[in-house]
Amino acid sequence: MILTVTLNTALDITYRVPRLRPHASHRVTEVTERPGGKGINVARVLAALGHHTTVTGFAGGVTGTVVRELLADDTDRDTDTGGGRITDALVPIAGTTRRTLGVVDTASGDTTQLNETGPAVTSAEWAAFMDAYAGLLRGASAVALCGSLPPGVPVGTYAQLIREARAAGVPTLLDTSGEPLRRGVAARPDIVKPNAEELAGLTGSTEPLRAARDARRRGARAVAASLGADGLLAITAQGAWRATPPERLAGNPTGAGDAAVAGLLSGLVDEAPWPERMARAVALSAAAVRAPVAGEFDRAVYAELLDRVEVTEHPSAA
Repeated sequence: MILTVTLNTALDITYRVPRLRPHASHRVTEVTERPGGKGINVARVLAALGHHTTVTGFAGGVTGTVVRELLADDTDRDTDTGGGRITDALVPIAGTTRRTLGVVDTASGDTTQLNETGPAVTSAEWAAFMDAYAGLLRGASAVALCGSLPPGVPVGTYAQLIREARAAGVPTLLDTSGEPLRRGVAARPDIVKPNAEELAGLTGSTEPLRAARDARRRGARAVAASLGADGLLAITAQGAWRATPPERLAGNPTGAGDAAVAGLLSGLVDEAPWPERMARAVALSAAAVRAPVAGEFDRAVYAELLDRVEVTEHPSAA
């Protein structure tokens, strides 16, 4: 079982309009609602790949109830199609789970995103989560720690969760930003997956190779940096590689990074070599761009791209 942690879960609402114009009224042509938050998106991609995944974090209020109902629907659908299973291990809280609103301009394909902060978490609710997390670690093959922290959760939370996982012998992947990323890296996660902007914020360097090496020196055992349409850069103890998609695909980039995390986790639990992990991550990321919402990917695009992703090794040592 792969465990994904989404402390700031969300109900993702997507509106589609013919054209988005400031200061104007719009007629919405389509509305979709999906369970959201980075770790939940990762879990949905993993389930589609055939992995059994457990999601934990917090859920509360009417919005949290909808998120859990939609998760159950996802599990039924994936099981019916021969995919993996998503198990709901979200911890209930008094506050109301946040919503994120994406407005898609169908003429241009651009998306405008509005994200609520999230509910405050009490000390008693945090203690309940930590008890649940300790129990879930006993059956986990890997843990993904993803996304922002809700109010009331200490900024060093991810560092604490990484240390707990290491004590249980479970490898971790960290995907966050800002101060939670800086503190989490110092706790020595097995993989950290920043994008170029997050990597620059962590290290102060805008040169990806130099910045990724710096992130390893700060504690990460491996760094897999998303470079957007330019692919993925990995710096590990075994070497350094760059993976590039064979072509640039137009579509919705929301959720592409989460699909890449799913590819890296899939390769980790399968004990695949790093070049194969990176090919999976880049192909899934590109296939997610062709899907309408985060947490999904175009299976045909993934299958077609997987063997065409170019993975090259850097001549210098990591």
